[in-house]
Amino acid sequence: MNGIFITFEGIDGCGKSTQCELLKDHLRDNGKDFIFVREPGGTVIGERIREILLDKKNTGMNARTELLLFEAARAQITEEIIKPALEEGKIVLCDRFFDSSSAYQGSARGMGMDFVAGLNMAATGGLKPDITFFFDISVEEAAARRGKRGEASDRIELAGLRFQEDVRKGYLELVKESDGRIITIDASKGIEEIFEVVKGELAGKI
Repeated sequence: MNGIFITFEGIDGCGKSTQCELLKDHLRDNGKDFIFVREPGGTVIGERIREILLDKKNTGMNARTELLLFEAARAQITEEIIKPALEEGKIVLCDRFFDSSSAYQGSARGMGMDFVAGLNMAATGGLKPDITFFFDISVEEAAARRGKRGEASDRIELAGLRFQEDVRKGYLELVKESDGRIITIDASKGIEEIFEVVKGELAGKI
């Protein structure tokens, strides 16, 4: 594949989606051929799965169901959207990908990182991001940011600070094992300062 696959990761409220938007604008201004997708979602099937996963009414969902629904949405978007775009030589930006399942379901839900890693590879047919940005921030600051947004929390965000801390620990473990694929960025800094770091990491690569 000739394209480049870039993913954005972090706990809820870390600011990754804002950085996605800034990078989209930057690529557009520089005439780059790219697409943007999000997980779960990005396809008709994936968006319907997303509604089920995030609906606060679905409090009875067990961890295995949650994990398999994420993987199902991931399999669909990988085959329908991501792989074809990469084969066409496009830059693919994705707000969350399989590292989210490793951190959220593997670590925080206690499903096991190795177990989830196997399902991730099955869902993507072995496709891995070329570059992953992990926006690291304390759970307290992330929660404060979510509060300032004034948005209603979804089912997963309602799991609480302890859950988010376990997610963060999962991400930090992934960074250690990523062989440089995952780039950690201090997300407590200002938006523009963070974006300068993102641009610096991508210089000469896109």
